[in-house]
Amino acid sequence: MPLLTTSSMPIVRQDLDLIATLRRNIESVIIGKPDVVKLTVTCLLARGHVLLEDVPGIGKTALARATAKSVACAFRRIQFTPDLLPSDITGVSVFDSERKDFAFKKGPIFSNIILADEINRATPRTQAALLEAMNENRVSVDGTTHALPSPFLVIATQNPLEFAGTYPLPESQLDRFLMILKMGYPTPEEERQIITSRSGPDPVEAMQAVLSTDDVNRLCERVNEVRIDDAVTNYVIEIANRTRNDRSLVAGVSPRGAIHLTRAARAHALVDGRDYATPDDIKAVAVNVLSHRVVEKRSRASQDGRAASGQILRKILQEIPVPQ
Repeated sequence: MPLLTTSSMPIVRQDLDLIATLRRNIESVIIGKPDVVKLTVTCLLARGHVLLEDVPGIGKTALARATAKSVACAFRRIQFTPDLLPSDITGVSVFDSERKDFAFKKGPIFSNIILADEINRATPRTQAALLEAMNENRVSVDGTTHALPSPFLVIATQNPLEFAGTYPLPESQLDRFLMILKMGYPTPEEERQIITSRSGPDPVEAMQAVLSTDDVNRLCERVNEVRIDDAVTNYVIEIANRTRNDRSLVAGVSPRGAIHLTRAARAHALVDGRDYATPDDIKAVAVNVLSHRVVEKRSRASQDGRAASGQILRKILQEIPVPQ
């Protein structure tokens, strides 16, 4: 029996159970970070990408690996370095002596989940190799377009404190990420559990997949069925307009940013077990979705600038009346 109803595709208990199982599986190895896990799952179902920005050793790579391990899919880790070339990511055409023609050899981007580790250590040219893939789920090489598998999720990491030998992500690259997330330090009790769990073999390696790619694709389609009332849409528009008119911001939220905020809110509602989005869903994801899409006057494209942007967004959310 359907648990929730929509106009075309009812959301059934089985789908909600799959989402809950996915979250539990990831949380079994990512201790004390249920909110970060929830937002990562939200990005996956919204067909968005995640940028994990925090200090080293905090669990960013473990979260990406745990998410990939939880889905029976193709997973590749790409270590971004200054000498990494675009073709090392997308692939290259190689001459086949038997066929007397060039054959395309796919790069690691042709996987379901990609861990782009330390993405800001690669040159802007190499970073740009991800733009088309992350925006359109396809790659163009030598005039030929190749579709990427579905689902397709990029989880990138970067250290916000060490800038030597790095190339800051331009705003066009940042815009490809649905959310920027921070892990944060664990509490003493959580750290005790982490140390204990790591006393033996790596727990991430022992994880078992709990979803198939078909399951994930179906859940992504369910997000399209989540209803959003006109009042909630107007709430999103008001937030975007406030950022465009805020004197402390150089640039506000674009229409694409408003679309991404709406999409993330619908996915967040589904993760919460609802077939309708509320203003609370908007507020739950707004700062993570929008902080890298606005530019604060005092500091552009920096950690301090995004922190200030986050504070401005929280102030805007507090000031705008919530629709009833």
